[in-house]
Amino acid sequence: MPKSHQQGNEPSHRTLRVAELIRHTVSDLLTRGVISDPALAGQVVTIPSVRMSPDLKLATIFVMPLGGKDVLSVVAALERNKKFLRTEIARTVNLKFAPEVRFKADESFAEGAKIDALFALPQVKRDLASQNPETDNQDDQKDEAE
Repeated sequence: MPKSHQQGNEPSHRTLRVAELIRHTVSDLLTRGVISDPALAGQVVTIPSVRMSPDLKLATIFVMPLGGKDVLSVVAALERNKKFLRTEIARTVNLKFAPEVRFKADESFAEGAKIDALFALPQVKRDLASQNPETDNQDDQKDEAE
């Protein structure tokens, strides 16, 4: 897609496609247990997203162990094995250059939990209910029908 059709700093379709291919490749490697590192032994690690640089030479891979425990040790283990992972990515994903990889802990789960906690506060529920009286009327009508 020509740059004139893209808005803002949106990634191109190619960038998104390559990021998804890398995400699948790394997920597959972790699922098969190909990486022999004590910090990864017995850990289920999810890869929620991968962000590529526009020139496709840098891949930032966001990781989160299931349950959110030992995040720093998992990221450190993946950093120790980055050369092997880069080689496997280059072998699997057909690109002119193998992208440099770096790993970061995914903070989106923590942010989502914070937002859920905010919505659960009684003050927020009250404010939301007072802003949308139509929803209250529909809820009241459902309660009366039951």
